[in-house]
Amino acid sequence: MSDFTVGETDFLLDGRPVRLLSGALHYFRVHEEQWRHRLALLRAMGLNCVETYVPWNLHEPRPGDFRDVEALGRFLDAAREAGLWAIVRPGPYICAEWENGGLPHWVTGELGARARTRDERFLQYVDSWFGRLLPEVVSRQLDRGGPVIMVQVENEYGSYGSDAAYLAHLTDLLRAQGVTVPLVTSDGPEDHMLTGGSVPGLLATVNFGSHARAAFETLRRHQAAGPLMCMEFWCGWFDHWGGEHVVRDAGDAADALREILDCGASVNVYMAHGGTNFAGWAGANRPGGDLHEGPLEADVTSYDYDAPIDEYGRPTEKFWRFREVLAAHHDGPLPEPPPAPAVLDAAADAAVTGWAPLTAVLETLGTAERVHAVPPTFEDLGIARGLVRYEADVPGPRQPYPLTARGLRDLAVVYVDGTRAGVLTEEEPQLKEPIAGPARVELWVETLGRVNYGPRSGETKGITGGLLHERQFLHGVRARGLDLDAFEDGVDAVPFGVLPEDGAPGLYRGTVTVPGAGDARVELPGWTRGFVWINGFNLGRYWSAGPQESLYVPGPVLKEGENEIWILELQETNRATVRLAPL
Repeated sequence: MSDFTVGETDFLLDGRPVRLLSGALHYFRVHEEQWRHRLALLRAMGLNCVETYVPWNLHEPRPGDFRDVEALGRFLDAAREAGLWAIVRPGPYICAEWENGGLPHWVTGELGARARTRDERFLQYVDSWFGRLLPEVVSRQLDRGGPVIMVQVENEYGSYGSDAAYLAHLTDLLRAQGVTVPLVTSDGPEDHMLTGGSVPGLLATVNFGSHARAAFETLRRHQAAGPLMCMEFWCGWFDHWGGEHVVRDAGDAADALREILDCGASVNVYMAHGGTNFAGWAGANRPGGDLHEGPLEADVTSYDYDAPIDEYGRPTEKFWRFREVLAAHHDGPLPEPPPAPAVLDAAADAAVTGWAPLTAVLETLGTAERVHAVPPTFEDLGIARGLVRYEADVPGPRQPYPLTARGLRDLAVVYVDGTRAGVLTEEEPQLKEPIAGPARVELWVETLGRVNYGPRSGETKGITGGLLHERQFLHGVRARGLDLDAFEDGVDAVPFGVLPEDGAPGLYRGTVTVPGAGDARVELPGWTRGFVWINGFNLGRYWSAGPQESLYVPGPVLKEGENEIWILELQETNRATVRLAPL
């Protein structure tokens, strides 16, 4: 049995010093049939280890409803078969530009700021989750023949809180559940972050994208001994809807990686391969100002991250530059990259033949409509990812007054007496045209992703501050929600009809025929915002706001011949084209 330990200056494997050359690859952002290909690419880049987070909300969407927790175990088995060690970061909070930082909406909706603290109720939820999750990790530790050599306690906690009792509870829980490999923490290389997020007796690691020597000097002020490690070397970055595509020069990133290794440190390249935020699991940020409380910026579906292995699983220039740097830390030649996966040979246009209005989709797949004194939040209705229709009556007769969705999160398409009246946002929550009474108002509110970092993480979604006509609250609000998970059982029950003349929002259905399966992308010119499924697989959100212009279709999702496609358009479309295109 092998033994991996933390020495005074090095990581030790059976007493021999080793350097961890790790890369982040999240199993939940890569189609399972493509795991082995991506892991082989990590090996070919010169890495000896893979790191993954674990998203609690993906695996426990409702209390006690555990879903495919075994996926983590299967991924760790694939890592072992690929000849890689593994670092597991189970959270319970993970950030990761993932919806709500991985915390279930039903946890943060109930507890608010008490999440990620010693609060008894929160710890009960975590204890239950870890009790289900950790057997997948414990049985695959290095001393049991598995690849797991390290487990992280929480994640960048010093960027959020200072509850040492909470961190101690997590540490004790991991040990009590059978984790025997080294436990570590990771934080930014700043004094307040390291003092808030470190745990006495555990190795602290730091996260940064450049200036390694300065970062490690800060770490050494807090931890005089132990191996140096950058747990997240940010070699790229992520994109927001409506923003610019972010890239980092490959040579600059390679130089920064070389500096880390020249310091004698271990490293985890974040991301080595980013993958995709399928099924609407992308998070959001409020990056404005030092306190991260600015306007919401929603993350795009692609998590390409300008990583050395791109979203489609292709080596980039950054891959080859990193391979050159990492090769110097291997005794022999590195393995060659595996053959590229099959790709679609030629473009194919979808035949869109059916349509159902949003109301029909909501009545078929949504929650039951109930009347509430004030608008309920998404959390009140049990909606994780999707939309809620709020309906209220403006009494009358009365003269026109402004209508305001107070505390709107995140976006609402508004109808007055069945006619579309505008689109509201958090920054502009008031209709431009006043409304006279009597009138019936509908607000179709969509969440664009819960905040995954900073003091606003865990905030509720929907109309959170009431619906105002002038200064008067409208009460007796009718509401029902549509969660994206409702599409998992198919849409056969939805009453589809002929296509609308005006490109109205709703669920569009059609087919696309391909001569052979392979990696592809979906292009949707003329569509505004929504979600796409192929053969029941949710590819994620599309949005004409850019910068992302198409959605990745993993080859295993497609089949030769006819493939079913659904498009949930939430605003409007001219239905010009739905095209399956080669990469």
